[in-house]
Amino acid sequence: MSRIGKQPVTIPGGVTVTVGNDNVITVKGPKGELKQTIDRDIKAQVKDGNVIIERPTDQIRHRAMHGLYRALVANLIKGVTEGYKKELELVGVGYKATNQGNLLDLSLGFSHNIVFEVPKELKVATATEKGKNPTIVLEGSDKQLLGQVAAKIRGLRKPEPYKGKGVKYRNEVVRRKAGKAAGK
Repeated sequence: MSRIGKQPVTIPGGVTVTVGNDNVITVKGPKGELKQTIDRDIKAQVKDGNVIIERPTDQIRHRAMHGLYRALVANLIKGVTEGYKKELELVGVGYKATNQGNLLDLSLGFSHNIVFEVPKELKVATATEKGKNPTIVLEGSDKQLLGQVAAKIRGLRKPEPYKGKGVKYRNEVVRRKAGKAAGK
């Protein structure tokens, strides 16, 4: 058995979980509603305030999906109760970030500013404090969408290994390289 897959997911108070007949799990909570389609072979059921994920056989494919779908359902439940948050930091001279609603205006050292539209499901906030790097804070209930958007923003200017300039996650460690050694 999958160690992750066999653990039941507890449903906290104020959250409703329904399993549709087409294997769509719908989770409603204080921070919104999320849906996840699961494979037709994997069975999900709500019992005694828990969501239980079961697999039919011990095939490699079924074993692989067992833990995956349990983790995805747990992420949905955590998303509608607590929500998720990602912080990005802009490291570099002259790098700036501002936002109007869900439009993010980034100045990342290119000849032009980059205007990035954040999906309406996520909240975006920017902060610039004197003596600190500008930060972008993304919040939302969908972990997958949040991670995808954060990765796209980071991909606009990845941190480079020589000076560490670029867009990085908060608490991300950028491995630094030594520059050219002077010849003798």
